[in-house]
Amino acid sequence: MRVSRRCIALAGLFALALGPAAAQDAAKDFPNRSIRIVVPFPAGGPSDVLARLIGQKMSEDWGQPVVVENRPGANTVIGAQIVAKAAPDGYTLLMAIDSTLTMNQYLYRALPYDPINDFAPVTLVAKTMQLLIVNSASDVKTVNDLISTARERPGRLNFGAGTITTKLTGLLFNKAADVRTQLVPYNGSAEVTQGLLTKSVDFTFDGPSAAASLIQSGQFRVLAKFDDRPFPPAPSAPTIQTVLPKLDQITVWLGLVAPKGTPAAIVAKLAQAVAKALADPAIKAKADAAGLYPATNTPAEFAAFIKAEAARWSSVVAESGMKYD
Repeated sequence: MRVSRRCIALAGLFALALGPAAAQDAAKDFPNRSIRIVVPFPAGGPSDVLARLIGQKMSEDWGQPVVVENRPGANTVIGAQIVAKAAPDGYTLLMAIDSTLTMNQYLYRALPYDPINDFAPVTLVAKTMQLLIVNSASDVKTVNDLISTARERPGRLNFGAGTITTKLTGLLFNKAADVRTQLVPYNGSAEVTQGLLTKSVDFTFDGPSAAASLIQSGQFRVLAKFDDRPFPPAPSAPTIQTVLPKLDQITVWLGLVAPKGTPAAIVAKLAQAVAKALADPAIKAKADAAGLYPATNTPAEFAAFIKAEAARWSSVVAESGMKYD
């Protein structure tokens, strides 16, 4: 009996000793088959564009297919659930946006995934530029024009937004400008752009990726941007803070996460591959042109960033009264 117990104990210690080595071996062989990046939005939006740019480069470097799977719906909950339940082996990733990891937990009473405990952060991938946009056929030429019109027609102007962040931005705009405009929700940037193009909405809060060609062709007018980075397609667009100083700088950020339990060595290998892809001059140029602005960090830095952002937005969501169940 004593011998059996000693054998079991030694076997356990041996397994523990082999654990790190086994993880390193798994990382050496990774990837040896196709990788899936789940995008919780329809094709054509910022998450989709960036996932495909990264996936193409990773596929070229590793000689394995990287498949982008669009699973839109329920404010990214559907896509997040899929990845949270996937095998923790590095072959299924989620192109999350800020709301997936830092806002949904305040919007749903019973969120079917845990943003902090169900995922292994890999890396931040981009901080997009948020814009206030109107159709060029609109009589509104400036932010002050928009505010004046909204005050003259309380509750009659509507805005389109496709993410939690942009929807909350609209509510923050209403508060800062002391106006009342109505939200028209969409499922992502592609739909937001179509809504503005068809004049279904009066203005939008969104990143430029889906609307870039329409901004460049003059069909859309950028009234303001929400941070002070340059935006060449609209070089004279002011920052929103020049008109509404109470508004903080706001960006919609994107990041890759894997299922919780994915070996740290594989997570590190994925983070390095993404950083290499986004440092490629051709990919960076394409991303910058779409207003996606690549930004990467380490898995540990990204984990800390997620927690800080969650704390930042909790009070905003609470004040908005926005709920989804």
